[in-house]
Amino acid sequence: MRVEARIFDLVTAFAFFIAIVYGVTTYYWSGFGVEPVGLVALILTGGLAFIAGSYMRFVARRIDARPEDREDAEISDGAGELGFFSPGSYWPIALAASAATAGLSLAFFHVWLLVIAVVMLLITVGGLVFEYHTGPNHE
Repeated sequence: MRVEARIFDLVTAFAFFIAIVYGVTTYYWSGFGVEPVGLVALILTGGLAFIAGSYMRFVARRIDARPEDREDAEISDGAGELGFFSPGSYWPIALAASAATAGLSLAFFHVWLLVIAVVMLLITVGGLVFEYHTGPNHE
C-alpha cells in the first residue's frame, strides 16, 4: 500500500500547490480579490487526499508487504484468491436507487423526500453489509 500512499501524497502536494497558484492568480487577475469557492475546493481536495494517503501509510506499516510493494516480486506471487464477492446480490441496485433519491431530494430541496431517502440508505447499507450474516451460533 506504499505505492497508493505515494500517489495520494502527490495528489496532496499538487492540490495544495495549485491552490496557492489559484489564489494568487485570482487575486491579481480577477479584479475582485481571491475567488473563495475554487480556493476552498482545492484546499479540501488536498486535505482529503492527505487523509487517504495517511490511512494508506498507516495500514501499510501494519500488514505484510504485498507483491505490488516489492521490487523482487513475480507475477505469480499475486495469484490466488482475492476475496469473496457476492455473485448475485440485488442490494447494490437498491443502494444506488436510494442514493439517487437522496441526491434528487437535495437537488430540489425536498426535506420530506430526503428523510425517506436517508431511511432507504440506512436500510440498503444494512442489507448489503449483513447480507451473509447468519448469526453467532448458526452453522
